[in-house]
Amino acid sequence: MAKVTPTQFVRQVRQEISRITWPKRRDVVTGTITVLVMVFIAALFFMLVDWILSNLVQVVLGIGG
Repeated sequence: MAKVTPTQFVRQVRQEISRITWPKRRDVVTGTITVLVMVFIAALFFMLVDWILSNLVQVVLGIGG
């Protein structure tokens, strides 16, 4: 591996950064909203499953009745 001077390194980093295609604001907002909606749906799903299993265990063990 060739040794690189600090100035060459900085120059190479700047070249690589210029090649990056950054997402548009609309893409970021859409992705964020999608993630938040999916987290909300997953939370509701697991809350429902937890409630069902909790009631099932209470019925099987005969407590809370």
